[in-house]
Amino acid sequence: MPNLKNGEFTVPLNGINHWVKIDGAENRTTPLIILHGGPGGNHYVFERTAGPLLSNARTVVYYEQRGCGRSDKPYADDEYTLDVLIEDFKELKEWLSAERVDLLGYSFGGELALEVANHLPEEIHQIILSAPSLLNTDIQKMVQVTGFLSIGDSNLINKISACFQTEGTLDTIYNEVWEMVSPEIVDLLLFENQEIAKINRGLWEESNLVNTGLMNRTLTNRPLEVPLLERLKEIHHQILIMTGVFDRNTGLPISKLIHSNLPNSTLIQFGESAHFPDLEETERFVKETNKFLD
Repeated sequence: MPNLKNGEFTVPLNGINHWVKIDGAENRTTPLIILHGGPGGNHYVFERTAGPLLSNARTVVYYEQRGCGRSDKPYADDEYTLDVLIEDFKELKEWLSAERVDLLGYSFGGELALEVANHLPEEIHQIILSAPSLLNTDIQKMVQVTGFLSIGDSNLINKISACFQTEGTLDTIYNEVWEMVSPEIVDLLLFENQEIAKINRGLWEESNLVNTGLMNRTLTNRPLEVPLLERLKEIHHQILIMTGVFDRNTGLPISKLIHSNLPNSTLIQFGESAHFPDLEETERFVKETNKFLD
């Protein structure tokens, strides 16, 4: 095992200073690298909820992706491609001096974990996906739009329905829907328990989270030539997928689609959670993670 030390570090990766934090180094386990969502999010909430419980038994490594949270921004607005993010990760792993690492990715971080495993198969041991996304797919856009329909009031439902009466593309409708929803509606989309949603939003605000949308736009406008969905069969790692049954953001349809295309995956459903089982069922989330990694 690498001889890691606990603490927060500024680590230059691929020309960008990244915020990195190591916790639980004394456990001397295979490093568990946490990949946050967004695209363009941060680790602030996870670092204060499920993360400390995981580091009781495991060596946990957080890093915030370029242009996110406490990491520096690239000079160019389009320096957020998957190839660049994978190179950042590769250099992080070299900095850790770890032969192989485990991955835990939530939301977009789950999708990024699969991309990393596909590109660096020999360097990854086991993978955990929490409510993983599939950006640039019609099914993900439809899951979110129908999610808003399922929790919106009559005014929002009428507005969304009106979008479908136009001749706009799905992409156009999808973008219009996101422009019309309030933070309160987004909380209803992401969480089943609105008390936990309030705690989450408070921590977002405390972290000064500002998502510029640049990473999402770059990933949308410059996708890899072969979609991830068509490459999932090439990923042979042992993979655990954990998804809330009320997830209206990426949803069970996405998790089941990923699960059915992966050769060696297990899907667990969380009966009291939406998009963040790590927050709504934290103890079970940590228990299932440790059980899988052990």
